Amino acid sequence: MSEPADVFVLGLDDHNREILEQLPDAGRRYRFHPLLTIEELQYRDEIPLAELLDQARRGLDAFDGTVAAVIGFWDFPVSTMVPLLCKHVQRNCASLEAVVKCEHKYWSRLEQSSVTEDYPAFGLVDPDNDTEPPDGVGFPMWVKPVKSFSSALAFGVDDVDGFRDALTHIRGGIGFVGEPFEVVLDELDLPDEIAALGGRACLAEETATGRQVTLEGYARGEDVHVFGVVDTINRDDVASQDRFRYPSTLPDAVAERMADIARRIVRRVGLDSTTFNIEFFWDPEADRIRVLEVNPRHSQSHAELFADVDGVANHYAMVELALGHDPSMPSRQGRYATASKWFLRHLSDGVVRRVPTADEIAEVEREVGGTTIDVIVTEGDRLSELPDQDSYSYKIANVYVGGADDSEVRKRFERCAELLHFEFDS
Repeated sequence: MSEPADVFVLGLDDHNREILEQLPDAGRRYRFHPLLTIEELQYRDEIPLAELLDQARRGLDAFDGTVAAVIGFWDFPVSTMVPLLCKHVQRNCASLEAVVKCEHKYWSRLEQSSVTEDYPAFGLVDPDNDTEPPDGVGFPMWVKPVKSFSSALAFGVDDVDGFRDALTHIRGGIGFVGEPFEVVLDELDLPDEIAALGGRACLAEETATGRQVTLEGYARGEDVHVFGVVDTINRDDVASQDRFRYPSTLPDAVAERMADIARRIVRRVGLDSTTFNIEFFWDPEADRIRVLEVNPRHSQSHAELFADVDGVANHYAMVELALGHDPSMPSRQGRYATASKWFLRHLSDGVVRRVPTADEIAEVEREVGGTTIDVIVTEGDRLSELPDQDSYSYKIANVYVGGADDSEVRKRFERCAELLHFEFDS
């Protein structure tokens, strides 16, 4: 019997380790090794990218064995470190240029415009000098840095005053990602227009409306395969995500049109040997599709949803591609007909004074079937200082729920939210 493949995972956390170790024949086929922690990579006051790359390379070089693959399913800096580390150990992965073409929001829009017209009007913004939106981009609009993650520093604005206020907020925090992103840009032979922007530019784009969905898939050679469509359902009270639902209830014909757009974009940017997810809006009244964002990785947020419904987490596709294999994702072979990831949120800033204990969480999971609870705050945290938050509310826990239908899933989540005991000070 051959030895398991040694797979290094950037930012491996306990929750995703459990999911990886539940992949088919995981113990026999793979050994997963952490490579830096998510706290070292994202949850800090700055992102010293050059230092992190050196540390990761030393970790790989020190391994007494064969590094079979390097993977990561988080946003920046993980997403751009993976191709650089794969190059270091000469392993399979997408090129850095293709990854950055997706992650640089302005460059990505330019690439999209070469193969589709299904995107919102957009334009560049200089946050240090501009006071008016770019010509041709109307309100309402979103203003965001050309590189950020988890919707941080992304603001929906309805007028010029809102636009200027958004830029004030963005100026104060754009360097956190913008400066290390420039380190990545320096690794590439960029088009003059992109090189001139650096990491502090912003994008303004008209607000897309309708139903929001995400297509998950992978690219391998000429094959661009979509294996799932996930609904993103937003809250009514604030501009934050409420939950993800799989499978989507989108009409099949609309999903296929989106899949065609996805294939064109993936081939245009040159993605290969990687998973991807592309976010779309569909306005059913106008029957209009708009591309929101292209991500050169699958969503780890959807992993348990695929496991619950299809029988295998989407991590499987990433691992198999990294090992040079063609993944064969199952469909509808899981325990549940539908599954959702709910975001339990606190709507105002405050300091966390109490979180549910491990025993309390285990008891809730026992009482409420089909649930997994991942508390993501700790006592003493100030919510506004936490990473991986949007601009409008604060995630305090992720609740994964499977069930026979949407109604059952909702009831199970609401019972979890009722039983989980948090306390906050203002």
